[in-house]
Amino acid sequence: LGRPPLWLGLICAAAAVAVATAAIYPLKSIAPAVALSVVYLPAVLLVSAYWGLLLGLLTSLASAASFNFFHIPPVGRFTISDSRNWVALGAFVLVAAVVSTMAELARSRAVEAERRRGEADLAAGLARELLRGANTRMALGTTARGMSEALHIPSAAIELGEIDGRDRLALPLRNADGEQIATLLVARGLPPETVQRLEGQVVPALEALVAIALRRDAIQAEAVETDALRRSDELKTALLRSVSHDLRTPVTAIVTAGHALAARSITDDERRELSAAVVDEGGRLAALIDKLLDLSRLQSGRAESQPDWISIEEVLLAAREALPASAAELRVAVDQDVPPVRADAAQLVQAFRNLLENAWRYSNGRPVSVLARRAAEHVVVRIVDQGPGISQLEQERIFEPFYRGSRSEERRVGKECRSRW
Repeated sequence: LGRPPLWLGLICAAAAVAVATAAIYPLKSIAPAVALSVVYLPAVLLVSAYWGLLLGLLTSLASAASFNFFHIPPVGRFTISDSRNWVALGAFVLVAAVVSTMAELARSRAVEAERRRGEADLAAGLARELLRGANTRMALGTTARGMSEALHIPSAAIELGEIDGRDRLALPLRNADGEQIATLLVARGLPPETVQRLEGQVVPALEALVAIALRRDAIQAEAVETDALRRSDELKTALLRSVSHDLRTPVTAIVTAGHALAARSITDDERRELSAAVVDEGGRLAALIDKLLDLSRLQSGRAESQPDWISIEEVLLAAREALPASAAELRVAVDQDVPPVRADAAQLVQAFRNLLENAWRYSNGRPVSVLARRAAEHVVVRIVDQGPGISQLEQERIFEPFYRGSRSEERRVGKECRSRW
């Protein structure tokens, strides 16, 4: 609570004493003049409450002088003929001094209460900014701005670690072990009471809050790392389970065909058929290994995308050509108004190849259709097969790595896979 200017207090004191002196004249008809000194007390109380004890005492002395000069006989002189009037005037001065002191004390307590309320609001604001943020470093800037506005200082900054203030005042922030965890930087030349308030009230609160926020960041990082390790273990387990099944089939076929080739009783046609099976299964095994290598590069972040403007029709045809020759019943239709899309051609071909291979594998020899059309600013590719479909319960898990749904032959619902760019 800032005090009004002193010159305004002097004017108000003079005006209040003048008004009280004038107000006593009509009151003399109903009460003795000596008893009307209390009329000056509101003026003393008003000045003391706004301008402090010193000006309040000055107002009480001015009130006593005016009361003596204008209303205590002999009027018009600073003398008192009746000793009883001396007692009344002394009592008035004493009461006025007590009133001024009480008003100053009440104001001091109000100022202190307001200051503590401001400090509590500031601490609450700092806690809200620091602890609700996702990252402590990002929240420090907002916290410093709020603190500078609350304390009415030109600028403030909070930096993690030990910082050399140079042209700014650096206040260290330490944790419970005494280690400096951050630095509060404020402008030099601040009033001593502001610096004292920073050191005595703001810095301890900031130390506790920054320490809690940093501990929260550490716990969150540990939780994220733990979750990532858990997911990695689950992914590795699913990968081994899936790969062991997919790799066993071509390896078993190659080994079986190799043993059969050693038999002397097989005919030339059978030998050629077995040789072709070895080649086909070897190619299938190589494709599986290539997929594993691609997956490894994707997970490690080394498979950088190289986007370019490409034809979606060429991508779909390339994906179909990569499938076995037995997938001839896979039909591709692309509308004429389909524009080029910006994407990595190799990754897109691989993605469509996986989708088409899945649709063809579970279509039980029925035709598979691929339709591409333009939809506003997007290109929609729809892959429609006549396989068993995916149950409603399993549709939420179709994007989980290596998840395999049940293969019930009784489900005969259509299945659509959509992609948008």
